[in-house]
Amino acid sequence: MTDNPMPNILEGHTVPGSLLEKQVHVTVVGCGGTGTAFVSGLPLLHQAMLALGHPDGLDVSLVDGDRISSTNCVRQPFCENEIGLFKSIVLATRINLFYGLGWRAYPRFIDESWRDETDILVSCVDTRKARKMLMRTAAYHACHYWLDIGNNAATGQFVLGQPDNHRNSKCPSRLPTVAELFPEIVDPELDRRDSLPSCSAVEALTRQEPFINQSLANLALAMLARLFRHGRLSYHAAFVNLAGGLTAPISVSPDVWKRMMEASERSAISGRRSPKTRNGRRFKKRRSRQSVKQPA
Repeated sequence: MTDNPMPNILEGHTVPGSLLEKQVHVTVVGCGGTGTAFVSGLPLLHQAMLALGHPDGLDVSLVDGDRISSTNCVRQPFCENEIGLFKSIVLATRINLFYGLGWRAYPRFIDESWRDETDILVSCVDTRKARKMLMRTAAYHACHYWLDIGNNAATGQFVLGQPDNHRNSKCPSRLPTVAELFPEIVDPELDRRDSLPSCSAVEALTRQEPFINQSLANLALAMLARLFRHGRLSYHAAFVNLAGGLTAPISVSPDVWKRMMEASERSAISGRRSPKTRNGRRFKKRRSRQSVKQPA
């Protein structure tokens, strides 16, 4: 599956060899704005992996108990004829019919009773409570990776981490998860401070950049594509700012992680607690330490 990486690029994280030798099970939790954008790109990643020599590509499960509303038909790829149907079922059916796949949909909200194991757990949820619940599942405690994607009006972040579980206990340099870099992102008490999303389609469009979800999803997909094509990564997360058209990656570096965790701890103490509301400030600070690239 892997080919020779481009020269002069330091790659700091290596994919577990088992994921290059078997079908990779991906569980996507949340089929809203970001979830639908991310899921829509997974068949292309699956086909690319097969074309580049991966033996079986991806096997995907979609988990969401939400039903399609009229508001969803404005910002998400659903139509009026689908109002009232489960998002997860509509997406899985659409993908299976078009690509000839057998991916599964689970029209339910995830909780501690979720026992299905997975290789890559993807959270596209809009509350800290949902992230906290995800961390209590058997899937979290047995997965290789947890990819979290979150956003505010014009900014957002995606973080690929390796939960501290039995699968990753022997990793020489385990990738920290979003909960380790930003502990406040799994604090349910802070959900009351968040004002997104809106139940009004017009209000949602005026309060949130129309393509923030797609931008984050595509960059996260590109990162996974690189992981499976080259077998390694030099970065595992990034901040995105559509207002400035900028992207700031987070390098695979224990020194960088230490500084970020220390900054999060100081922010919590000083009262600046939410990564979603402080993305602009953090983004500006990181520009002086890392190269800033235009988003894809």
